[in-house]
Amino acid sequence: MSSTSEPAATPETPEPLWRPGPDRIAAAQVTRFQAWAAACHNAPPNDPADPEASYAALHAWSVREPRVFWRAVTEWFDVRFSTPYETVLADPAMPGARWFPGATLNYAEHALRTAHDPARAAAPALLSLDERHEIHETSWAELSRQVASLAAELRRLGVRPGDRVSGYLPNIPQAVVALLATAAVGGVWTSCAPDFGSRAVLDRFQQVEPVVLFAVDGYRYGGKRHDRTDVVAELRAELPSLRAVVHIPVLDTPAPEGALDWASLTSGTDSPSYEQVPFDHPLWVLYSSGTTGLPKAIVHSQGGILVEHLKQTGLHMDLGPDDRFFWYTSTGWMMWNFLVSGLLAGSTVVLYDGSPGFPDTGAQWRVAEQTRATVFGTSAAYVIACRKADVHPARDHDLSAVKCVATTGSPLPPDGFRWLHDEVAEDLWIASVSGGTDVCSCFAGGVPTLPVHIGELQAPCLGTDLQAWDPYGKPVTDEVGELIVTNPMPSMPIYFWNDPDGSRYRESYFEMFPGAWRHGDWITLTSRNTVIIHGRSDSTLNRQGVRMGSADIYEVVERLPEIRESLVIGLEQPDGGYWMPLFIQLAQDAELDDTLRDKIKHTIREQLSPRHIPDEIIPVPAIPHTLTGKRIEVPVKKLLQGTPLAKAVNAGSVDNPDLLRFYEDLGRRRA
Repeated sequence: MSSTSEPAATPETPEPLWRPGPDRIAAAQVTRFQAWAAACHNAPPNDPADPEASYAALHAWSVREPRVFWRAVTEWFDVRFSTPYETVLADPAMPGARWFPGATLNYAEHALRTAHDPARAAAPALLSLDERHEIHETSWAELSRQVASLAAELRRLGVRPGDRVSGYLPNIPQAVVALLATAAVGGVWTSCAPDFGSRAVLDRFQQVEPVVLFAVDGYRYGGKRHDRTDVVAELRAELPSLRAVVHIPVLDTPAPEGALDWASLTSGTDSPSYEQVPFDHPLWVLYSSGTTGLPKAIVHSQGGILVEHLKQTGLHMDLGPDDRFFWYTSTGWMMWNFLVSGLLAGSTVVLYDGSPGFPDTGAQWRVAEQTRATVFGTSAAYVIACRKADVHPARDHDLSAVKCVATTGSPLPPDGFRWLHDEVAEDLWIASVSGGTDVCSCFAGGVPTLPVHIGELQAPCLGTDLQAWDPYGKPVTDEVGELIVTNPMPSMPIYFWNDPDGSRYRESYFEMFPGAWRHGDWITLTSRNTVIIHGRSDSTLNRQGVRMGSADIYEVVERLPEIRESLVIGLEQPDGGYWMPLFIQLAQDAELDDTLRDKIKHTIREQLSPRHIPDEIIPVPAIPHTLTGKRIEVPVKKLLQGTPLAKAVNAGSVDNPDLLRFYEDLGRRRA
């Protein structure tokens, strides 16, 4: 990699932390795509002397001419339509945009194309390791064989296109095989990580009624074995739709009665067979919690994810056959699905199953060294944890293969950018990205041809008309506004499960500004075309990238007899941290002592998620509500962030405005 010397900075053009050199810009796939699209589709040409203007022009073209742009994406990446499409975008209205009607294809077929290249069939498709750091390699040919065998067995079990297949699995090769086999037969995949408790899993899986469950007996985390056989037994009992359960013995326990054995299902030599499904056929269900009700069961399409992830992995992450793509994630987070899509680029995907900080905070850098990862994906919270723990990645590990460190889950603060530059490499592409489970992709993030500015995402992504709007729906520049997308993306949900009239889908994104996607983040679009993410504009809890609805917390906490009512808030901190207090109104005669604190934390850990244990548990006299009885979450969040009471809430809409002064005082003290 080479970098160029910097021109003198001005207040209008701050000096970048890093700028790619001419060799890197010329070799980037987005550069080659733009030159080809200019010749074949009348896209604006590259200007080698001004890569920033070149990308800005390409982005403007991609949102001005979406039909031409997305057609170009399918041609550049050689998408195989087994039957041709009638038009690229039949109806651009949101929600309900119709992409590539008439086309049929299969996501898994594209993910496994490299297996049929004789020159690469023996190369690794997957590298996997856990806390014991023994690397297991799965070749492209072996991955394809296992997927073909399992797909044939799923068909024998009666799995048909549209049937749901679920996984209670850690980030292991078997999860990738199960996802791809499900897609190969036209089934609909859905997964949860095994650190989710039974209630959290059932709140998700019961909505979609899976016919097959892939489940581990347990997992290893933090140097300990965690047995989950009791949870799996409860899932089997509470999911009457199941026709089969497949046992995966991570802890080497025997299969429970009636369960099928993973090894026998994946030992066959069946020829690969891929169900050709419509472009908008469901591929998987992801879960993203709002503030009320069950988690939203978000359905993405085979074709929409295929073309969106080809664009992201190829043009934005610049992944190719020589790359090893790592992201620290779990199967309960959309980044796992995104990681698997590294296969679309022909890259080797690195799977790590274990704690991010075991045996010490530098654990993820050890994975990068051992696997020779070229693109290293992690969370902003991990970067800040490393900085605070005085970790020195480049000093202690050989990271010479790493060309890009990508972060998501929460905004990467300025200190995180500086630390990566100082402690990993000066000539390092830092790709801070931001998107959502809702689209299983990024709205803004990495571009290999653009400079990196401290505290900023490099640019809006191609094909995404990203804007910041004020409360009146007016686009603003260099000001904080709501994150708005004004044109459809192929990976936007095709629908929510069990939302027959689409009302919950519309309420989630289109209620405030009909016809425009409001995501629920505060952003600034700068006049230099960079993006700053300021955190959630709603009350969804976003911890280490895993979103959980406040309703999930209330459901389990308020079952405890000592708790009358509760209020949970998640706040992004200026230093990149995340503070999540739980306010509780105690039942009569109850006392908040260490025993009750431990009981609350244990309940959340076991029934929901260890990631969402509150940082503090704070007793309050009562919980404030609107006049219609809804808990007041967003105004309380604003108060805790230091917003004056008069600006945070209309006191006339609150049942007891005096209750809010406690939160205003707390916010003032914390500031």
